[in-house]
Amino acid sequence: MSFSIKKFFGTNHKPKLTAIDFFKYIGPGFLVTIGFIDPGNWASNVSAGSDFGYKLLWVITISTIMLIILQHNAAHLGIVTGYCLSEASTIYLRPWISKMTLITAVLASISTAFAEILGGAIALDMLFKLPVKIGSLLILVFVSWMLFTSSYKKIEKWIICFVSLIGLSFIIELSMVHIEWNQALTGWTVPTFPLGAMPIIMSALGAVVMPHNLYLHSEIIQSKQWNLEDEHIIAKQLDYEFMDTLLSMLVGWAINSAIIIIAAATFFANKVPVTELGQAHQMLIPLLGNSASVIFAVSLLFSGVSSCITAGMAGGSIFAGLFKEPYDIHDAHTKLGVAITLVAAFIVVLLIQDPFKGLVYSQVLLSIQLPITIFTQIYLTSSKKVMGKYANKKLFKILLWCTGIFVTILNIMLFISLFKNV
Repeated sequence: MSFSIKKFFGTNHKPKLTAIDFFKYIGPGFLVTIGFIDPGNWASNVSAGSDFGYKLLWVITISTIMLIILQHNAAHLGIVTGYCLSEASTIYLRPWISKMTLITAVLASISTAFAEILGGAIALDMLFKLPVKIGSLLILVFVSWMLFTSSYKKIEKWIICFVSLIGLSFIIELSMVHIEWNQALTGWTVPTFPLGAMPIIMSALGAVVMPHNLYLHSEIIQSKQWNLEDEHIIAKQLDYEFMDTLLSMLVGWAINSAIIIIAAATFFANKVPVTELGQAHQMLIPLLGNSASVIFAVSLLFSGVSSCITAGMAGGSIFAGLFKEPYDIHDAHTKLGVAITLVAAFIVVLLIQDPFKGLVYSQVLLSIQLPITIFTQIYLTSSKKVMGKYANKKLFKILLWCTGIFVTILNIMLFISLFKNV
């Protein structure tokens, strides 16, 4: 990272960076990445592409830019203070404010886990004709086993593997379709608001910028902690973290974009409306062949399982933070937080009537909670009491506030659009 960028983010040191050290540092960013290429994203992105073609690609671009800013800021908190966002909220905020913030954050994690379990179950139905409820139970059992028996390091390696396989799958899918790249380029760079697109725009926003990921990133970045007393080491960590975050978020941008592009090139181009992920899977067969539908389903399964793991970790971290404790799967509060997140999400899956709409609107719920988390994070990372000399500098603070205000305005627009449709 250049000196100007470091100054912008509040760091004036220039430690030597080496490629070998950086590759050892990679990991936390990819755990966050898997959280925003989850089944909820798939539902939102398939809807965006099949209903509006390439026109809503800009949402992924803007969301990813905001995500880089916010995730770096969250990780910055974890590196400098040694606390995750949940712990810092409990320690530095008034009790009623922190409890309200963290309880809504746990609900957001449950909403996320619901989308992941349901998405994985839909994938099992696509591949093996398993009923969604049975598939959901299998996903719940497998994810619980992974979280309660595997160390963080093992989970990190599994997640990186899953992200790689999902990315490879979409490279194969993209090679099978005819893409209007000029339209895609315009879609990435020119914001448009087609009639009836607001719920999809908001769900896509909630699917990329996810509140539970901010808590998760501030927690897992501490797995790379070396020495908080050495300013040179802190500066190096901030550099490595930013590069890890930037690389990981760009991978997520590419995968999310690929989902919209494939939906636009297949369903929108052929005027085929899509109302559920299972339908998208079946419709790919006559358009692209059976292999494309299998790749789609396998990728969705990897996405559901891996993102459910990160949602469970986030829920455990947030709940433990209520007691001023870090995430530790051997600790009772962390275990309870993970269990509440996954079991509550599974119960919602059993009760939901329309899975596809459930996936889309679970993302809307995330975007509604998101401003609460964003403004809490801005307050904490701008406080010299919390961050010392690493508190947000003026320019970055303005950028964070603009991001929070933009998300809030979009939420207001969503409510207006939903009210008009009642």
